[in-house]
Amino acid sequence: MADPSSYRPKPGQIPDSPGVYKFRDEHRRVIYVGKAKNLRQRVANYFQDLANLHPRTRTMVTTAASVEWTVVSTEVEALQLEYSWIKEFDPRFNVKYRDDKSYPYLAVTLNEDFPRVQVMRGAKKKGVRYFGPYGHAWAIRETVDLMLRVFPVRTCSAGVFKNAARTGRPCLLGYIGKCSAPCVGRVTPEEHRELAEDFCDFMAGRTGTYIRRLEKDMMQAAEEMEYERAARLRDDAEALKRAMEKSAVVLADATDADLIAVAEDELEAALQIFHVRGGRVRGQRGWVTDKVEAVDTSGLVEHALQQLYGEERGDAVPKEVLVPALPEDTEAVSQWLAERRGSQVSLRIPQRGDKKDLMVTVQRNAQQALGLHKTKRASDLTTRSRALEEIAEALGLDTAPLRIECYDISHLQGDDVVASMVVFEDGLARKSEYRRFQIKGFEGQDDVRSMHEVIGRRFKRYLQEKERTGEWEEQPTDTTADGPAPTGPAPTGPAPGPVPALAPAAEDGEPREDDGRPKRFAYPPQLVVVDGGQPQVAAAQRALDELGIDDIAVCGLAKRLEEVWLPGDDDPVVLPRSSEGLYLLQRVRDEAHRFAITYQRAKRAKRIRSSPLDDVSGLGETRKQALIKHFGSVKKLRQATIDEICEVPGIGRRTAESVAAALASTAPAAPAVNTATGEIIEEDDGGSS
Repeated sequence: MADPSSYRPKPGQIPDSPGVYKFRDEHRRVIYVGKAKNLRQRVANYFQDLANLHPRTRTMVTTAASVEWTVVSTEVEALQLEYSWIKEFDPRFNVKYRDDKSYPYLAVTLNEDFPRVQVMRGAKKKGVRYFGPYGHAWAIRETVDLMLRVFPVRTCSAGVFKNAARTGRPCLLGYIGKCSAPCVGRVTPEEHRELAEDFCDFMAGRTGTYIRRLEKDMMQAAEEMEYERAARLRDDAEALKRAMEKSAVVLADATDADLIAVAEDELEAALQIFHVRGGRVRGQRGWVTDKVEAVDTSGLVEHALQQLYGEERGDAVPKEVLVPALPEDTEAVSQWLAERRGSQVSLRIPQRGDKKDLMVTVQRNAQQALGLHKTKRASDLTTRSRALEEIAEALGLDTAPLRIECYDISHLQGDDVVASMVVFEDGLARKSEYRRFQIKGFEGQDDVRSMHEVIGRRFKRYLQEKERTGEWEEQPTDTTADGPAPTGPAPTGPAPGPVPALAPAAEDGEPREDDGRPKRFAYPPQLVVVDGGQPQVAAAQRALDELGIDDIAVCGLAKRLEEVWLPGDDDPVVLPRSSEGLYLLQRVRDEAHRFAITYQRAKRAKRIRSSPLDDVSGLGETRKQALIKHFGSVKKLRQATIDEICEVPGIGRRTAESVAAALASTAPAAPAVNTATGEIIEEDDGGSS
């Protein structure tokens, strides 16, 4: 590990002009490339106190052994040089996007004497016109099959073309009218190239001209009583319309734009691009990257723009580029894009209308791509086994944790406090074993105390089940409600107090057996993971100690830097960011968070929709709706007599008495008053049920 002060440039040595700088390691390999409006200010930031640097930046400067720079005249030149150097040196600490799959393109080889339409993957070639990328090759072939009726361009390989020219016989497509057969001279090279260019124009979005021309020719042929030709033209127009329907209109103003969205976490980012041409989504692609440098969303967007358009020219750079965050130097990036296109390019964040709505869709795709990328590893048995082994080694476990339980607390400003328990067995989610809890031991917000309560309740249930099945003949003396004196670091917040009595299973939201009994907490995990740092880990360990359980490991995963905390340790365990074990712990933690927040939102929504009628025993949803429909509102129902309530179909006298009693107990003490006008506000809670 190098000391940055050993290679720090002398004061005044760095120029204050725009430029690009490179950090090299001891082997002279370039490990980071950056650009700056002012080289002196930017480079000096890397040589401040290491404690003030982002952990990733700190790692980079301590890995480097030297820094050098190149001065340029403009910020646009700096942007271009930075892209060139990143491509040339492939620095390990720069963000580099990689495709999450190899996307197929529809390509027209205009660089050949007889242009060919085909599916292409990989690097783009000079002189070839590309459309896409598409999600699947079959989608391209379906579109091409429809369009060959109108634009019968060659699709055969060079070998087939030369063989047809040698024998004087075209291929099958030439016989059925889906190729103009330039191989046997049915059309001249010029006529065939014109067909290929018309094909490209249609694919580029200029569709209306060709459809109107076909319809005009169809009407003319019908007037001249050339009905077979008219029918052929009609079918050609329908084929083009069906080809257009393959991509629905998303922007009504025939916009040409690329929409870029980013989904990210502390370690990785996924990027989705929708290519919209003529108002239709003509292609979609996705990239993922490791966040090996300290970079925010605007930085991710800038790197994406460099990689997306660094090799493009002309119409391949659209008129509009819509992004979730603008790069730090928006003006320079916009000018760079304009130079590559040859005309003005609008780089902006969509604020309203169809473009903002479409950006929401692109963002959703980015989120799904990030989640899919993280879970791809889980499908591979070898990878999952390695992940479990890495966790066991990092935490000092005797065996791989084949069953992992993770707990998370969720609330909204201290209200509706709930907890989740998710289970992963052999590295895969076991959703049938998931559990949900309501925090009942106290009121208010205290994540540490909540974690202590949940762990205590779950494992007290486990001990009770062991005793019931006879696996444990004698119950230990340290499982009383009060428990032994706490051990390990004390948690923050008020003292947790005794482990509360177990709440009824139904209130914990647990699944039930066929006979109505709750499914049992019968299986212990080898590892308990809590969402949090030292305080939450200490609370979980103390709950296990109070129950006399000493054969279950505990750890916590802190969100900020994905550090793993163990009970009683002052320093975290830092797993390598490429570790399969870390990926598995992140998945477990994220699933617990999702499960908890889903339950918390459901409880909050239910509380908001609550009604005084909810407390009436035996009154179901159908009869509640019948009461509200009959009287119009809860207020009018509260004013009704028992006899009037009995008039509602399905409501007997005993139920009517229960309804009247429940509404009487929740009657407002006094009418509300508008303090500004002095008027009494009439209550109308007809929709509260």
